[in-house]
Amino acid sequence: MSARRPSSSEAWLRQARSGRWPFLFAEIALYDLVVLAATGIYLAVFFNPSMTRVIYHGSYRPLDGVPVSQAYESALHISLGMPGGLLMRQIHQWAGLIFVAAVCLQLLQLFFTGGFRRPRRLHWLIWVALLPLGMVEGWTGSILPDDMLSGGSLSLLQAVLESIPVVGTHLMLWVFGGAVPGQLIIPRFYWLHFLVLPLVMIGLLILARRLARRTGLTRQPRPPRSGWRGLAQNPTVAGSLAMFFGTCGVLTLLGTFAQIDPIWIIGPYQPGATTSGAVPEWYMGFLDGALRVMPSWEVLVAGHPLALAVLVPALIVPGAFFSLLAAYPFLEARLTGDQGVHLWPDRPRDAATRTAIGVAGMTFYGVLWAAAANDQIALHFHLDLYTVTWVFRVAVLAGPVLAFVFAR
Repeated sequence: MSARRPSSSEAWLRQARSGRWPFLFAEIALYDLVVLAATGIYLAVFFNPSMTRVIYHGSYRPLDGVPVSQAYESALHISLGMPGGLLMRQIHQWAGLIFVAAVCLQLLQLFFTGGFRRPRRLHWLIWVALLPLGMVEGWTGSILPDDMLSGGSLSLLQAVLESIPVVGTHLMLWVFGGAVPGQLIIPRFYWLHFLVLPLVMIGLLILARRLARRTGLTRQPRPPRSGWRGLAQNPTVAGSLAMFFGTCGVLTLLGTFAQIDPIWIIGPYQPGATTSGAVPEWYMGFLDGALRVMPSWEVLVAGHPLALAVLVPALIVPGAFFSLLAAYPFLEARLTGDQGVHLWPDRPRDAATRTAIGVAGMTFYGVLWAAAANDQIALHFHLDLYTVTWVFRVAVLAGPVLAFVFAR
């Protein structure tokens, strides 16, 4: 008698139980953070987070005699004056970009398979928290070199803080320590970037890994043999080691062959100037796009102007997005009445409404991300910038609705 062929649902459960897919991106994020910590400690030894002005007389001759900050001077020395300094710096920056990508992919994997339901709600909240933390970590790191891109980010920060009603101006003065840019913002962001945020992120990843083991998200390893050989022959350990060295190898290749943030070309920060064609990191593109498509609305509240053109896209939209992301497990459980414990993942096609909501959210993010390049789209396709901006304004509202309908 021939053996019964397993059904598609049984095959899905078997793959979910035995494969590395449920925690693949989590491993990449963890090992990526290890590389970030190692390269960050190396760079911190030689970086001087001071905004004191000095006259540059370093190895890069085109800037000889130009007044720069000590932060820019030390960053330039790391990049061009130290053996291996540029490689370490580029590995560090690529690792920051890939860390946020790994967190995003892990969140998508958890969302579409229902990995946020009981007993993994806290696990979901940890990964939701890691996303804005990783974004802020990368953003503060981009400010430290005190180049022209850093100045653009500081100008955006000033505008966002000043758009907050009542306390905006006082908050801006407190963050900058006085007039913009002041002398304190880079030293403050240095400790935030180098110490505070990494410790919080490492702690959250350790907690997430322990919760994953407790709730059965990861596989139980086979009993290891004695000695280091037995440990290396363990499939789980061997796979983790391969993932770690693979992550390190990819980051090294990117740092070697893919140039990123050439601060010697961008130049030091000069108040009142900006860099043509400058764009933020990929994960901040949605914020840039939201600022571009938002109409220039300003209202008067009790005789005081309220700049909605900055407040809505820079604070309300991302705040609502991350709040909804964190609250989604509780909202779904309440709306569906499902308060049960779910130990195995769903197939996305078996949860059509949830899948459609996820696709709508991805569409909303993607449209805003693409809107960050509205000027480049208008330039290269010879279109009117005003028309392109209005297309994105319509798409950011209609796109998610259409995506939900088609995906469901």
